Order: sequence, then structure tokens, then C-alpha cells
Amino acid sequence: MQLTDTFLHNIRNSFGAQGERWLVDLPDLLNKAARRWDLSLGEPFLLSYNYVCAATRSDGTQVVLKIGVPNREILSEMTALRLFDGQGACRLLEADDQNYTFLLERLDPGQMLTSLDDDEARTGIACQVMTRLWRPAPPELPFIPLSSWFAELNKLRPGHGGGTGPFPCWLVERVEALLPDLLHPSNPQMLIHGDFHHFNVLNSERSACGWLAIDPKGVVGPPAYEVGPLLINPWDDLLKSGDPVRITERRLAILSEHLGFTPAHLRDWGLCHCLLSAWWDMDESGRGGEYPLACAEMLAKAGV
Repeated sequence: MQLTDTFLHNIRNSFGAQGERWLVDLPDLLNKAARRWDLSLGEPFLLSYNYVCAATRSDGTQVVLKIGVPNREILSEMTALRLFDGQGACRLLEADDQNYTFLLERLDPGQMLTSLDDDEARTGIACQVMTRLWRPAPPELPFIPLSSWFAELNKLRPGHGGGTGPFPCWLVERVEALLPDLLHPSNPQMLIHGDFHHFNVLNSERSACGWLAIDPKGVVGPPAYEVGPLLINPWDDLLKSGDPVRITERRLAILSEHLGFTPAHLRDWGLCHCLLSAWWDMDESGRGGEYPLACAEMLAKAGV
């Protein structure tokens, strides 16, 4: 198996000893899946935190096999895909919950939303896809509360002696002021994708609008959070564009028109996501997080 250094680092850094055991077990997990569902396995896709590869069923159907380190996000993803049932997202074809392994519809032609050059068109498509996914979440199903993600930020100040360390003080204070209202239980709670951005939306001949989502986290919370990852993507490329502030202002206007939230409300969720993304990205030495923090500076300049 040819696993990239980045993939190995992600697994070991994120999951520790459990991740090391999973890497040892991965060849056996792949063989089990191939036997169980009568698959011929192809090459892996670009790997980040899960093993994902092309596969072919015995009847010739092209599919995608995905295997994850045991964690709640994998179970939440499988549960969300079952509930979506192909509406707005790729279909879940088979699942082995015990081994955190599942088989997915292969989207055709399958180009990412980044393949379009027109950012306004991309933003309009994103609105169509995300709103097809949003729905009430049955309380008995194991979805991830959005509030649990943001609860991680409660460790930020204690971890830096009461200060904000490498995180900008203005951003931490602003997010601290915003979150109580944004996450208040009285706000509508919906099942959302949770990691909705240009690389997780692929074109598909099956969809009426031509596009479907992949890799949902299966998160329950206020639906306006959904725009957070979208506003800082495509990763790296956004800030290298000619005028990212103008692009962001136009995005916020389109999102507001389609989703019914004010541009300011969506911008606030974007700022909160920037801090959360930087928190996740930064290592113990204080390295990482530069890109989402730069996006926060850019978002703060947007006139809304």
C-alpha cells in the first residue's frame, strides 16, 4: 500500500495509538470489504483522514469504498447519508458499522465545484445543494451537536494562561461575544452537512441541479453555520484571488438572498468558523492555523 506522508501524519496526529493500530489493520479491513461486497479495489483518492478508493462491483458498477478510524464522525456520516437517501448527497449503498466501512455511489462525471471559474455561479449552486440537505434531525440518531465543536474553544484561554496565545485577541473576544446568541437553544436546530465547501460538492448526472454533496459530517445546529467552511474556500486559493474582500461581499449577498439570513449574520458565523478551524489546525507548538486566521481578517473587512 502506498500511503502518503501527509495521510500517515494526519492519522497519527489525530488519533494517536488508535490511529497506529488502524493503519496496521487497514490492509485486512480492505480485504474484508472486498470479500463482503465482492469488490475489485482501485487506486485511492487524495487521502486526508479516511481511506477512500475507487472500486468496482461484480456487476461492473463503479463505486467508492471508504474506511475510517473508529470515531463518532464516521458513524454520524453514515447515519446522515441514510437519512439523506440520495437527496442532495451521494447515496450510501452498503455499510459495515462495526468496522466503520461503507460503500458509496460513484458520482458521474464527478468534478468538484472548483472546476467552475465563475464564483457567483459556484455560490448559487452551493445554496441549492445545501438547502436540499437541511432537515429536522430525529433526536434518537447519533448526530454531532454543533455546540460540542465550539465547546472545544473553552480550552483556548486556560491553555494560554488566560490569554489568547497565537490567536488574535480581537477575534477570540468577538467570537466569545457572538457564540451565546448564535448557539442559543431557541435557534432552529437542523441536520446540516457540517463541512460544506467547494471540494465536497461534485457534479452528477443524477441530480436535478447537476450537483451533489459528499462527505457530510452529520451535524445538528443552526443551519447558517453551513456557510462557514464555504466562505474560506477554496483553501488557499481564495486569498490569492485579485480581491477576496469583494468576492466575499458578493458571496454574502448571494447567500443571504438564497438562504434568508442577513449578510451580517452569515459573516458572524464565518468568523466563528475561522477561529474553530484555526484551533483545529494549530499544533501544540503554536504552528498552523495561519490560513483561517487570515480569512478572519479578510471577513472582518467585508462591508455588510
